[in-house]
Amino acid sequence: MRRSVAVRLSAVLATGALTAATGVALSSSTASAATGGVTGYATQNGGTTGGAGGQTVRATTGTAIHQALCSRASSSTPITIQVEGTINHGNTTKVSGDSCSTAADKIELKQISNVTIVGVGNGAVFDQLGIHIRESSNIIIQNVTVRNVKKSGSPTSNGGDAIGMESDVRNVWVDHTTLEASGGESEGYDGLFDMKDNTQYVTLSYSTLRNSGRGGLIGSSESDTSNGYVTFHHNLYENIDSRTPLLRGGISHIYNNHYRNLNESGINSRAGARAKVDNNYFEDSKDVLGTFYTDAAGYWQVSGNIFDNVTWSEREGDNNPAGPNPTSNTSVSVPYAYTLDAATCVPSVVSQTAGANKGLKVSDGSCTPQSPDPTDPGPTDPDPTDPDPTDPPAGTNLSIGAGADGSSKASGTSYGNVVDGSTSTYWSPSGSTGSVSVKWGSATTVSKINIRQASGSGTIGSYRVLNHDTGAVLASGSGAGVIGFSATSLKKITFEITSASGTPRIAEFETYAS
Repeated sequence: MRRSVAVRLSAVLATGALTAATGVALSSSTASAATGGVTGYATQNGGTTGGAGGQTVRATTGTAIHQALCSRASSSTPITIQVEGTINHGNTTKVSGDSCSTAADKIELKQISNVTIVGVGNGAVFDQLGIHIRESSNIIIQNVTVRNVKKSGSPTSNGGDAIGMESDVRNVWVDHTTLEASGGESEGYDGLFDMKDNTQYVTLSYSTLRNSGRGGLIGSSESDTSNGYVTFHHNLYENIDSRTPLLRGGISHIYNNHYRNLNESGINSRAGARAKVDNNYFEDSKDVLGTFYTDAAGYWQVSGNIFDNVTWSEREGDNNPAGPNPTSNTSVSVPYAYTLDAATCVPSVVSQTAGANKGLKVSDGSCTPQSPDPTDPGPTDPDPTDPDPTDPPAGTNLSIGAGADGSSKASGTSYGNVVDGSTSTYWSPSGSTGSVSVKWGSATTVSKINIRQASGSGTIGSYRVLNHDTGAVLASGSGAGVIGFSATSLKKITFEITSASGTPRIAEFETYAS
C-alpha cells in the first residue's frame, strides 16, 4: 500500500455557484474557448477544434451541461458550453436524447464529438464529480477545476478519476485546468488524468495536478498499449505519490513541466512506452524518471532537464530509476512545431500560467507569460476559404449517385435533393442554421465542393466544411460557391451553415476530386 498524500489543499478555490434553477442560458453569438491555440499531439489527426463554429450555451448545473448535449441536432453538432458555478451530485442528473448518452453521477461525454466545455465568469468547479470521455472525439476542456473525485466512500464518481478517457477516444485538448484530490487510494481517490483502451492524440497543457496518490496513466495494464500520442507541457505536478504520468506503450512528449514533491516516483515509462522528456524542472522529489514496479521496460529521450534536490534509489528487481545521471535510451521525433522555455525559468512560468482562473496565460517560449489574443482561432483552425462562384470545378461531380443526410431539414425539402443533379429541387435547414452531408459506401477523395443555391434563397453567412469521419474542419468561410481544400479521403463530407440571413436553399452539393 502506498502511503497517502498529505492534504495541503488551497483555500482559494472558486466555488461561487449561481442560483439559477435550470442553469441553462443560450447566447446568440458563437464562441471558441481555444483562446491560446491548441498545441502538441492534439493538433494532429485532423486537429482539435471542439465546439468552434457552433452554438454557445451557458450552464450552471451538471444537468444543464447534459441538457445542452442532448438538445443538439445530432451527436456531432458543434457546441461550446460555458460553465460557471459549482457542479456536483446534487445538480447533475441523467438527461436522455438522440444526441447524447449521459449519467447522473458524472459529466458524461459519451459517443459524441465537437464539444467545448469552458469555465467562465467567477469560475467552474466540478466538486466530487468527474468528467468521463468515452467513444468520443474532438473535445476541449478548458479553465475548470475538478476536485475530490472518489472511487470508494461517498459520493463516488467516474471510477475516482478527475478526468478519464477510454474506448476509442480521439483528439482531446485539456488546458488551464486544476485537477486535485485530498489523498491517495486509501482515502478513496484514484487518478487525476487517465487514458486507456485506445485513446490517442491528447494534449494536457497549462494545468495543475496536486495532492493525489496518482497523477495519471496511459494504459490500464501492461497489455493495454493501444494508447499514445500524448503531449504534456507547462503543467505543475505537486505533492503526488506516483504516475506523473505512468506510460504503457505509445509515445509521449513531456516538456516544460514543473514537478515538485513527487513522493515515490514520477514519470514511469513501462511496457515499451517511449517518452521525449525535454526542459522540465524536477524539485524536492524522488525517482522522477524510470521504469518502476514492473520488469516490462520502457524508454526515454532526455534533454535539458534540471534535477533540483532529487534523490534516486538503487536499481534492483522491478525498480529501475533513470538517475542519478539520466541518459537517453531511445530516440523520439514529434510531428508538430513547438518552442521550449529554458528549464531554469519553468517554475516561474508555470506558476503564472498553469491552472484554472489564470487568465488563460501561455508562454511565448522566452520565459515570459503572455495573455493570448482572444480572437486567435488557434493553429488548427483552417484559414477561411472564400468561394469563387465564377470558377466552376472541372471533372465528374462525385455527388451524383451518392447518399445524403443532415442535421436539420425544413418541411417539404429533402437532403437527397442536393445530390440529384437538378437545380429545381433543394434542401433547406429548419431555420437559419443546419448541415447537409454527402456520403459514399467507400472512401472517396475530395478536394473541392460547389454549393449551388436555389432562387428565392436566404443568404449563407458563415459555414464550415467537415470531414465527417473524423470531425476535422477542412475549410471555413462565408457565402456559397466553389470551396477548395487539401485533397482528403473520406466516406462522408458535411457542409455546415453556422449563420445565415433568412433560410438558405441548397440546390446542389457538388463534390470533386480536383
